[in-house]
Amino acid sequence: MQADSLMDDALAGSDDWPAQAVAVGVVDSTAHHIAHGTIGEVLEWASVTKLLTALATLVALEEQIVDLDDELGPPNATLRHLLAHASGLSTDSHEALAPPGTRRIYSNTGFELVADHVSRQAEMTFVEYLNQAVLDPLGMTSTSLDGSPAWGARGPLVDLLRLGAELLTPTIVSPTTLGRATTVALPGLAGVLPGFGEQVPNDWGLGFELRDGKSPHWTGRTNSPQTFGHFGRAGGFLWVDPVAQLACACLTNRSFGPWAARAWPVLGDAVLRARRLDWPPIA
Repeated sequence: MQADSLMDDALAGSDDWPAQAVAVGVVDSTAHHIAHGTIGEVLEWASVTKLLTALATLVALEEQIVDLDDELGPPNATLRHLLAHASGLSTDSHEALAPPGTRRIYSNTGFELVADHVSRQAEMTFVEYLNQAVLDPLGMTSTSLDGSPAWGARGPLVDLLRLGAELLTPTIVSPTTLGRATTVALPGLAGVLPGFGEQVPNDWGLGFELRDGKSPHWTGRTNSPQTFGHFGRAGGFLWVDPVAQLACACLTNRSFGPWAARAWPVLGDAVLRARRLDWPPIA
């Protein structure tokens, strides 16, 4: 179909990326998708893993296993603070660098504490809970968590696109729950967006990074401010644009660096242009 050809041309822009394995794809709210590259290869997700951990935690919230006001982490911090990178914890230790709710400090340790809390309250390992709550229901059969719930997932692009479809049209949590998680938590906090420097404000939801008006940013210049998602050090990302009703995913075997900061926004703008040219075609 001509529309699919236009989108494939947009995705093919990734052929020039400096990586041996590159898989990119898009999916819409009906789960119609198109992908390009090494789409079946299992690759590291790095911090894109946090989207899985956040979604599993939202399931736990709806099951009333945990509560956003549960005290967790540094004194006066809660589950909400940890999910929103506002607990004050440093990136990879239990050291508190700021009081909770005063600055956005990106923390892998915070997400590990979130997963430990879900595991304790659910009385099973976090891997078991993640499988039952997210991976199995979404058919993400080739994805596994083999390390930290902040960065340890591995899987193919086809599974990451399944996650994108879920975040466009949620089935395992309510639209209301996902909507709350993808709006700003603790508004107005400044902080450093890894790889892109100080952002004022540095807005996050509950585990989801929010595009809002950030500049520079890893999504396209034409992505809506409502866009949310995550990228990872392993060279991949998933963004979801509710206005365009489109999710775009990427996995590579080259670590994030200046190449990605340049290439990813170009890809984002290209797929959004193809989207505006009636992709997918109206049946």
